[in-house]
Amino acid sequence: MKKMRFLSLAMAAAMSLSLLAGCGGGTAKQPESSSPAGSASAAFKLGGTGPLTGGAAIYGNAAKNGAQIAVDEINAAGGAIQFELKYEDDTHDAEKAVNAYNALKDWGMQISLGSVTSKPCEATSSETFADRIFALTPSASSTAVLEGKDNMYQMCFVDPNQGSASAQYIFDKKLGTKIGIIYKNDDVYSMGITDTFKSKAAELGLEVVSEGAFADGNDTDFSVQLNEAKSAGADLIFLPMYYTPASLILSQAKAMNYAPKFFGVDGMDGILTLEGFDTSLAEGVMLLTPFNADSTDEKTQNFVKTYQDKFGEIPNQFAADAYDCVYAYAAALEKAGCTPDMSAQDICEKLVETFPTYDGHEGVTLDGLTGEGMTWDQTGAVSKAPKGMVIENGGYVGMD
Repeated sequence: MKKMRFLSLAMAAAMSLSLLAGCGGGTAKQPESSSPAGSASAAFKLGGTGPLTGGAAIYGNAAKNGAQIAVDEINAAGGAIQFELKYEDDTHDAEKAVNAYNALKDWGMQISLGSVTSKPCEATSSETFADRIFALTPSASSTAVLEGKDNMYQMCFVDPNQGSASAQYIFDKKLGTKIGIIYKNDDVYSMGITDTFKSKAAELGLEVVSEGAFADGNDTDFSVQLNEAKSAGADLIFLPMYYTPASLILSQAKAMNYAPKFFGVDGMDGILTLEGFDTSLAEGVMLLTPFNADSTDEKTQNFVKTYQDKFGEIPNQFAADAYDCVYAYAAALEKAGCTPDMSAQDICEKLVETFPTYDGHEGVTLDGLTGEGMTWDQTGAVSKAPKGMVIENGGYVGMD
């Protein structure tokens, strides 16, 4: 089975990259588009949209930065596959994401990283399907992103898998007997995970004793939801959300002397880097995530060091998933025999044929930062194992 083993590429490129790396604690400003040395026509044009400004910018910039590191490594290694990367800002808005996508199409995008967050990616995935541009999103996890689109793939877990896997993990590890849930009811990411969590919990016999919802505009005061969970005797609260509201929930629970266990999903990865957040409040928080920046394996350590040198912070799961996306593309393009002079449509049809693994057909297999032996089925969903993490002494510690 052909695997894209990128550690050797990273090591070969390390000396070149060290000359490019910044120093100190500031965040380096990166260009919107990065080309390999020489003619841009010798490179595949890779584009993506994400929230580079606004309240969700931490996710979009992480994905962009992770993808940039992979592009730099691959280009510096000097192989047949080279990339030119360009990201456009969608501010976590579906309409703006389509405008950003159209700008990338005008630029000549041949392959896409889709959009970083789910609602914008639902919109842009319809565009890539209609235009026959292959897309592999690092982190848009809604099932609607994939449905009915043979050329749309995900590096992250789909929402149903996260919900059911979280319930199974809580059950298997005996982490709680009475479960409270706090979720965002105007967000497809949070709702999708919540629905499958509840379904799996019922199947397993986990008792869900409270459900508290919130939406944009009432996402700063969680006293009602926390008091309901406390009154119902919840000893574990499931938080299927991103880490900004989660940080407020942890703070407010502490203020009311309520100390249940807290269990989150991949959107909470990065809470320790949230500006102004007291990280001691996250001690003991558990989550499922495919990436652990504190892992001691060489691939992760090299990535984290490069990321810190270039951008002045610890990478989160969004950065790692985007990094893996670029390497998956490199493997797929090589396996499919694609060249940069091909049209986006021709590349798309080659990748649709090459990428998935099914019925004896060997597709792309990737040993990446977020999983070993990752493969994709014909729906575009990735197969990889989540990792249970708990926050201890200001860092992630594996639970398995």
